[in-house]
Amino acid sequence: MNMSAPDRAKELFLSGMNCAQAVVCTFADRFGIDEKTAMKFSEGLGGGMSRLRLTCGAVSAMAMAAGLKLGKGEAGDVKTRSEVYAAVQKMAGEFKEKNGSLICRELLGSALPKDNGPSPEARTAEYYKKRPCAEYIRDCAEIIERNLF
Repeated sequence: MNMSAPDRAKELFLSGMNCAQAVVCTFADRFGIDEKTAMKFSEGLGGGMSRLRLTCGAVSAMAMAAGLKLGKGEAGDVKTRSEVYAAVQKMAGEFKEKNGSLICRELLGSALPKDNGPSPEARTAEYYKKRPCAEYIRDCAEIIERNLF
């Protein structure tokens, strides 16, 4: 039996990918992109953009998915850009309605690390226990599935 996209995204995060990588890699094959390339171009978005705790990396991955699915890759194509932006706004709105924010530091709340340096935290059982990220990643994959496929 094939795993659902939300379950796959959560599994990828639990295997060590960052939030953005887990979401993008879940759909990479549908965009004709190999997983390694997807991991590379989404790596800097983890932790709310490289641990800056800005927009959630999984939410940023939804924007990337919308561009990959709907974009035509043509400079100056304002019509297509508007369609992509509308899809991103809709998906981000669904995520915010369910989770209360799009901002990493707000989503993490009491689980926000004290250190905001560039080095990610060690992925231990305690890390996964205190972090809500796996469920946010699952939500983003579900939203992408519902809106783009």
